Amino acid sequence: MKYKTYVWLLVFFNWSSLLIAQSITPITKAEVLNAVLEDNYTIKITQESYNEAKADYKQTQAVFFPNIAVSHTGLSTTNPLMAFGSKLNQGIITVDDFNPQTLNNPDQTQNFATKFEIQQPLINVDGFYQRKAAKDKMQAMSLQVERTNDYLKLEAEKAYMQLQLAYKAIAVLQQSLDAALANKKMAEDKFDQGYLQRADVLAVEVRVTEVKNQLQQAKTQLENVSNYLSYIMNTESDVVFRPTDSLQIDSNVSFGKLELSKDRSDIKAMEFVTDAYETMYKADKMNFLPRLNAFGSYELYDDKIFQGNANGYIIGAQLSWTVLDGTKRFGKVKKSKAILEKSKWEFEQYKSESQLELNKAKRMLVDAEQKLQLSELALEQSKEALRIRTDRFQEGLEKTTDLLLTETQYAQKQLIYYQTIFEYNYAQAYVRFLTQ
Repeated sequence: MKYKTYVWLLVFFNWSSLLIAQSITPITKAEVLNAVLEDNYTIKITQESYNEAKADYKQTQAVFFPNIAVSHTGLSTTNPLMAFGSKLNQGIITVDDFNPQTLNNPDQTQNFATKFEIQQPLINVDGFYQRKAAKDKMQAMSLQVERTNDYLKLEAEKAYMQLQLAYKAIAVLQQSLDAALANKKMAEDKFDQGYLQRADVLAVEVRVTEVKNQLQQAKTQLENVSNYLSYIMNTESDVVFRPTDSLQIDSNVSFGKLELSKDRSDIKAMEFVTDAYETMYKADKMNFLPRLNAFGSYELYDDKIFQGNANGYIIGAQLSWTVLDGTKRFGKVKKSKAILEKSKWEFEQYKSESQLELNKAKRMLVDAEQKLQLSELALEQSKEALRIRTDRFQEGLEKTTDLLLTETQYAQKQLIYYQTIFEYNYAQAYVRFLTQ
């Protein structure tokens, strides 16, 4: 009993010395999920992509709202036409200004003009379609943000389960090391008493070395998983996390119909993208139609800066129609048509790939469930075999090699069992991700 206590203390201090420069932080699954959804870089990037699409949509409001501009221009000229026009705008023309000598060789004239302009779109059919396409793109990005959140939640669940699995592996290997060290002590005692050969003692020592190597690899895996958790949570990386709950079979999962849902956010996002391309195709075709815009301006003139003793206004409407722009518009329409057809095929391909992935996931879930039952049975059998061989070895009725083989098998069955629990729980989470 004292020896076992000593071994556990030795293992504990060896494990602690490896993490002396790192802090062990308890963490719950809920804390992982919240941190990922709040601080993950991918989510932030996707959110900004949505904000970009939203800003593009707001820009299309220009098809309804007027364009208003204000300007103040100052000039000094001896150009005959400009000089006469400036005086005319300022309302200071006199009879002397019509003298041919004055008209042809005017004195230097100054003119300051303050101008208020407004342009109001009235009919812009292609602009209306472009606005609808921008809205479809914005909605697609909104759904993409939602799907990204779902995916990273799945990644967070997987990483948390890997953390649980890493601690289970360390516990199993520490227990195996404890048993191997105890067997080594027993073998050395029997060797001293003449009951065992030196080869048996060496075989036990080899087993101890193997378990130590496996234990070190398990600790390294724990640090790798902790680093990945830190990465997806966007937190300090020099931390080793410890889950507050252990790995166990998740039996509270319920599924609806295990079929591909048309309302899945990524599928609906692809549908909105296709609608956006279809609308842009219509917009390019409507670019052949004329546009009607209203315009107006109010102007103030003076020969002194920021004054306005004379004024005038202009109001009008313009119907413009570019009948032929070479072959540029025809090519643009054909390109939009090709992009639309490509998007449709990509949408169908994506749905087909999603269905294929769901079929694989359902088979993976069935296989994991069957493997879980078999590994649990194998673990029980291996545990009983180890108990029997250990009792017989202590009585001198079993070979050292047979005991070592049974111990190795038992440790492997434990690791396989916990790995299977991880695979089963992840398969359930993945199927839920694909069908929600």
